Amino acid sequence: MALTIKSEEADRLAQELSDLTGETTTEAVTEALRERLEQLRRERAAEADIVEQVRHFAQSIAHRYDRRPVTKAEWDAACNDMAEERGA
Repeated sequence: MALTIKSEEADRLAQELSDLTGETTTEAVTEALRERLEQLRRERAAEADIVEQVRHFAQSIAHRYDRRPVTKAEWDAACNDMAEERGA
C-alpha cells in the first residue's frame, strides 16, 4: 500500500525525522503516526474519564437538592424582583 505525500513541508519533516532517528522515511513516518495516535487515544480516554467522574459525582449528590422547576414567584423572590419594583 502506498502513501503519497503531496506537501513539501511534510516531505521535509519526514526526511528530517528520518535523518535524526536513523530510520528509513517509512519507519520514521510510521512511528510518528503511531505515537500521535496513541497520544490522541490517551487524551480522549482521559476526557471520557473526567466526564464519567463528573457524571458520577453529580448523581451521588443529586438527592441533596430540590430539583423541581422554580415558579415565577420563587424566582422573583430570590432575585428581590418584587412587583412594586417592576412598576406592576
